[in-house]
Amino acid sequence: MKILLVEDNLTLAEDLLVFVKENGFMAEHVESLTDAKERTALYTYDLVIVDIGLPDGSGLDLVTILKQKDPNTGILIVSAKDSIEDKVNGLEIGADDYITKPFHTAELNARIRSILRRKKFEGSNIIAINELRIDVMASQVWVGDKTLDLTKKEYDLLLYFVYNRDRMLTKESIAEHLWGDHIDQADNFDFIYNHIKNLRKKIVKAGGQDYIRSVYGVGYKFSSKS
Repeated sequence: MKILLVEDNLTLAEDLLVFVKENGFMAEHVESLTDAKERTALYTYDLVIVDIGLPDGSGLDLVTILKQKDPNTGILIVSAKDSIEDKVNGLEIGADDYITKPFHTAELNARIRSILRRKKFEGSNIIAINELRIDVMASQVWVGDKTLDLTKKEYDLLLYFVYNRDRMLTKESIAEHLWGDHIDQADNFDFIYNHIKNLRKKIVKAGGQDYIRSVYGVGYKFSSKS
């Protein structure tokens, strides 16, 4: 899962970036509303954590833009403003949750996971596709009763495929989601092939189906349809 943090307090931003990455998320950071608008116009994120009080405008403007661009993007407002009016306003224009500073990182993590669970996995911690099961809270995968030993990149790759099942994914979109925004400056994306090859090999070896289809010159598709 890929997160964009929009926060002008650099000390807080650095702490939050370390925290969310330690909890298994890919995270990018910008300090201003202008940078956030530019970044979200170029890239896709599963969740945006946005402060209201930014140096060049209100984070609420970004909420409105994001809801128009992609309603499936999760939005968590983080703000020092704790009035009921601020919270109601933020939620009414489309934010999925609102947390007031200061907060405990454990609460932030719980709210991030709650939003992603609702937005991406229909409210469940378990994704089941035929013989394949994924526990998104425990980051564990089974094929039947066999536990798959996946690397973090293989697990993130599988989760990205499952969330976008039956959609064609380009190598560029896969790379940006798993390695971050600046990977689009790479000369090529051939390194993705080995991660996909290893993921398919592990699923099939455990008795699972080969769900990932390669489309020459385009990308890959995860399909649970026979």
